[in-house]
Amino acid sequence: MKIIRFLFKDKTHYGILFGETVRILAAPPYEGLNQSGQTLPLDAVQLLAPCEPSKIIALGLNYRDHAEEMRLALPQEPLIFMKPSTSVIGPEAAIVYPPQSRRVDYEAELGLVIGRKAYQVPESKAHDYILGYTCVNDVTARDLQKKDGQFTRSKSFDTFCPLGPWIETDPGDPHKVSVESYVNGQRRQHSHAGNLVFGVATLVNFISNIMTLLPGDVIATGTPSGVGPLQPGDVVEIRLGGVGSLRNPVVSHENTSSPRSS
Repeated sequence: MKIIRFLFKDKTHYGILFGETVRILAAPPYEGLNQSGQTLPLDAVQLLAPCEPSKIIALGLNYRDHAEEMRLALPQEPLIFMKPSTSVIGPEAAIVYPPQSRRVDYEAELGLVIGRKAYQVPESKAHDYILGYTCVNDVTARDLQKKDGQFTRSKSFDTFCPLGPWIETDPGDPHKVSVESYVNGQRRQHSHAGNLVFGVATLVNFISNIMTLLPGDVIATGTPSGVGPLQPGDVVEIRLGGVGSLRNPVVSHENTSSPRSS
């Protein structure tokens, strides 16, 4: 099942996608999947980020090959950082290249969307707290990350967390999901979530023993090798097998006055 969040006649709704038809939900999906009885054609709506996370918890160095390309040792336990809710944008919204950076990278990631309040969740119950999965682009100002020695500034610019295009509730085994990125149609990353150092259930358990996860929060599980730079004018696409494809253009800060469109 594909859960979408969308704009129609200046109002935001949640819905379930059936082919080219949207069935509108009566309430956010965390309150159940009760349909309102109203339907719309997909081409009549604007897709937004499929959730409104209070926080995005992301993983550093959670693929062995990415740690190798960054010449860093694997962490002994999950290395987490956070991206703010203001970094979120949806499909086709523009990633804005900030004036402070000279190197902005794409990072393709499998995202977990939390479906209900989660605290101290055991690994055996982790999947009960996941509503579904979505594409994440953990956009990073790589030069600022190296300069600062930590992640906050480099990961937090407005538009630096594209999400979407929907929440897939049943992609099969999440550890078999392929993870790819494309820039201007050329493949740059290719791996699968089976190469995660710390898997899905481990991450939910570890993070929920630190902080309460709220419905709509996102865990971005890390990126494989092949990260690289973007430039204004590029189009970057994140493809997750069995989940979907998330596409965003890149623009210069000089060409936008209102960067966020989530």
